[in-house]
Amino acid sequence: MMKRYFTTLFLLGSLSVLLSMDAVAQKTGIQTITTHDKITVVTDPSKGINTYLGWGKFPTTNTSIRKIRMVVKFGCPDTLRCADWDYMDQILIRRKGGQNAPDLSYEIGRMLTPYGGAFGKNWNFEWATDLTDFSLLLRDSVEVEYRHAGYEPNNDRGWKITVQFEITPGPPALPPVAIHRIYDGHYAYGDSSKPIEAALQPVSFTSHSKTRNARLLVYQTGHGMDPAGCGEFCSRYREVFFNGQLIDKRDIWQKCGDNPLYPQAGTWVIDRAYWCPGELKHADRYELTIQPNRKNIVDINMEPYQSPKPSATEVISAYVVEYGAYRSKQDVAMEDIIVPSNKDIHSRINPAGVYPVISFRNLGGELLKSLQISYGTKGKTRQLFQWKGELKPGETAIVKLPGTIAATTGENEFQVELSRPNGKQDGYLPDNIMSSVFNAIPKHGGSLVFQFKTNRQPVHNSYTLTNSNNEIVQQRKEGELKADSLYQEQWQLQPGIYTLQVKDTAGDGLEFWFNRRGGRGYTRLLDHQRRMLQPFESDFGSSLFYAFEVVKDSMQHQAPVETPAVGLYPTMSAGPTTLDYFSNSAEKVTVRFISDPGNQLVEEHVYENLKEGVFQYDMSYLPAQRYYVQVWVKGKMVFNKRLRIVFRQ
Repeated sequence: MMKRYFTTLFLLGSLSVLLSMDAVAQKTGIQTITTHDKITVVTDPSKGINTYLGWGKFPTTNTSIRKIRMVVKFGCPDTLRCADWDYMDQILIRRKGGQNAPDLSYEIGRMLTPYGGAFGKNWNFEWATDLTDFSLLLRDSVEVEYRHAGYEPNNDRGWKITVQFEITPGPPALPPVAIHRIYDGHYAYGDSSKPIEAALQPVSFTSHSKTRNARLLVYQTGHGMDPAGCGEFCSRYREVFFNGQLIDKRDIWQKCGDNPLYPQAGTWVIDRAYWCPGELKHADRYELTIQPNRKNIVDINMEPYQSPKPSATEVISAYVVEYGAYRSKQDVAMEDIIVPSNKDIHSRINPAGVYPVISFRNLGGELLKSLQISYGTKGKTRQLFQWKGELKPGETAIVKLPGTIAATTGENEFQVELSRPNGKQDGYLPDNIMSSVFNAIPKHGGSLVFQFKTNRQPVHNSYTLTNSNNEIVQQRKEGELKADSLYQEQWQLQPGIYTLQVKDTAGDGLEFWFNRRGGRGYTRLLDHQRRMLQPFESDFGSSLFYAFEVVKDSMQHQAPVETPAVGLYPTMSAGPTTLDYFSNSAEKVTVRFISDPGNQLVEEHVYENLKEGVFQYDMSYLPAQRYYVQVWVKGKMVFNKRLRIVFRQ
């Protein structure tokens, strides 16, 4: 399981001389295997499942594998628009060895598709997960299945999907011995005629004579909709037992308002049963205490529950992987650079100007208590820190490091190196090093205007401006804001790095189509001439993050944005809706209403020399269905949002 350490850092000082990472560790070549290359994936409404198969040539059994990482990329198909619904897709190992090999059907990835109805043609997103635990199976010729669920129309919408496996050669930290399937199925939940405990019976296996360690992997998500909202929208606990001992108890529940993929067209902010729309699910991992040649029992139990009208399903895949002894007592490995980073999955908290965040894993056989961390931007001064904590073998720590993030305009490279675990030599050096590509934060002048227009439920909102020392420069606390009010903060800031954060404790931002009572607000950052520097998305869920640097040199200031800020609300209506428009320059603006399905123009409005305005439309004369509201400026579509016209009473 993952542990988080944010305060156990002691500053040793900064290094004025760059450390050469290549001198510390050997080059490690990563092999990329693509089984699905930008394939178009659509539903099969007649079955609810559509299967896409692809073969990959993986390393032989004689090749040592240090790490396996699966990358899943989504985009809109070239000839279709992005699909609409949040379906549960699965990625499976089907066969290993050739066409005549037996069907294995090991689930190695679970993708919860996003609500893509409003994504543009150039939209794309990337997820990744660690699959090193499946290294016994990902060998030689492997057939991988992408299984797409759903019943939505398949003639005009779908996904463009790529599935890749990144294989890092090298000695495994734990040599794999065996893998066991424990659970694999869709288990009815809340149905007294089919109690889940009758299906989730304890499963036993006998450990191998070479086994010294083991790991339990569990993929689980809840689906269905009974009167209590189970299984998708209800929180129920799960217990995991190993050899009669309770090793974990947790709620099968997940907050969705901080989803990195936002905004989405549907109910993406609503919390769910251990998943969110637009997510590649990671397995829960449990390190097991195990002896060789012993019978072992795994038992997963769900909270007792019965429904008068059952429809809930718990989808569970679980495996036990047996391992030999740890290769080294002291062995740490970089897992990720979270800040600074240009990765899609970290976009909510990037680009940043202070406090790098990294994750690393203890791959040694002893408890990790101390670690030296060297980090900094390539070509800039490096810093050196001593981490102290307690990290068990197999566990991962997330660490927030002090200091600013040096950068030049544009792309930069951030480098991290780990060394001296527990004050000793690391057992394997190549994975102690990692770098990330990141963009520098924007530069502004010190005279700024912050506009915050509240919606009708401002009790959930707050915003804070902090400097590089995490000192509050400006703040509006939760409960201080009035409904439907425009707050305009005049900021006179000294040179330095600042971070602006907006929060919504209800998790539905300043706008969410499903919460029509909440109305709509907006947030903008302007310069001293009231030109827009940064428009912010109103449908942001739980939080907004914006870091910037104030500099005196006007030649370095970021230019005002060219793209206008456009809002539409409500987007589910019996007919009336309002569009607001704000731009730094007056242009010819065209607003179009397009039918969906049909893709027909049903109404168009042209505004000459428009710079700012609020426009009301009444579409009640149109059939009750979905439409797209598009805004075009200088031949380019700058806004595309779905409008639902609902039946009138």
